[in-house]
Amino acid sequence: MFFALSWLIPIFQLKSSLPAHPRKSSSSVIMASVSEVPQTVEWQGKQVPVWSMRTIDYGLVLSQDPDEVEKVTKACLEDGYFQLDLNGIDGRGMLEDRQEVLKLMHRFFEAPLEAKNEYGLIDSHLGYEPVGNRTGAFGAGTKDGYEMLKVSRDEIQQGSPRVPSPIKNSGDLHILERAIGSCNTVTKVILSALSTGMGLAGAERFEKSHRNDRPSTTTLSMMHYLPAEVTGQSKIGHQKHTDISSLTLLFSDQWGLQIRPPGECGAREMGFVEPKPGCAFVHVGDSLRFASGMKFQSCIHRVVPFDPAEHRYSIAYFLRAEDDTMFMDSEGRYVTAKEWHDQKFKAFTDPPVWQAMAPKSMILGGMKEDGADDREPVAPFVPEVSKETAVQA
Repeated sequence: MFFALSWLIPIFQLKSSLPAHPRKSSSSVIMASVSEVPQTVEWQGKQVPVWSMRTIDYGLVLSQDPDEVEKVTKACLEDGYFQLDLNGIDGRGMLEDRQEVLKLMHRFFEAPLEAKNEYGLIDSHLGYEPVGNRTGAFGAGTKDGYEMLKVSRDEIQQGSPRVPSPIKNSGDLHILERAIGSCNTVTKVILSALSTGMGLAGAERFEKSHRNDRPSTTTLSMMHYLPAEVTGQSKIGHQKHTDISSLTLLFSDQWGLQIRPPGECGAREMGFVEPKPGCAFVHVGDSLRFASGMKFQSCIHRVVPFDPAEHRYSIAYFLRAEDDTMFMDSEGRYVTAKEWHDQKFKAFTDPPVWQAMAPKSMILGGMKEDGADDREPVAPFVPEVSKETAVQA
């Protein structure tokens, strides 16, 4: 896909009264399927799908409610993603922890670069990454438009986390410890429900390869997407991929996440998903798809600048299998969870020309695609020209 250097004309126009929750067209919405008729939202001067997601009640999953267990299992078998409703009494603590992490993120990302980058990227799942380290949302010619801080669950658990000085104090470390603990509990509850839904018992249950006392690359990632006027025209969003995880618990109240729903002939075009208050996005990652014998779908997704003038913040907890967990990947190779993580992370940071030569199992976990990501090429935009948005009803 070719992108001119004159990138920046308005992608969209949102009514100022609806900056974060644009209205969509009145087309009916049903669960993801080949015949789905999605709602749409105006983006880059055209109508783009807003794909639906099933909503799973965390309280019911925690109770191992049979109907909810069946529902979440079906979501992973057919879609590879869902929204998790945390508004009930069992999920509110997680939402409170998330709000504290957001405050911490603002403090951290406002610090000088040299302070944030005190340790640099210590390991692929641990440390700070500045803007522009990976391929951007629109492939060759673009770099990513976010900075990221990753905190290892293993290091927090051991009580000796290597985090930069702006947040290396007892209050902020306590916030990170609580958030990681909450995210770990939520994702393990889901994992257990999926084991039950798939009829697994004993050592075959998914949670048996996700024990807390065994080394893994499980991490809490905090991402700050900068406005386009700060990053420039060539550092945009987050490239299309599936996650290096078993489950990803993702929080963001702001638009920008796009997915490609699976279909009979391969994934369909990219479309937005609407954030819902009190809900988190949950993605099936590569490792859980492999562990399921390719029965589960993985979520193909990317992040784009829905509003290129805003600062966008998201929190992602990547629950990953123990380092020595062995599974067969989509290329038919036997690899450990750690080997897969390291190989795919390298692919993320490789130049696009090298990514193109790698097996598709690296970036997309072997998921199939059908056609282009977008119906039309992505248009250039200039964020400072207009910050008003209008969505077609």
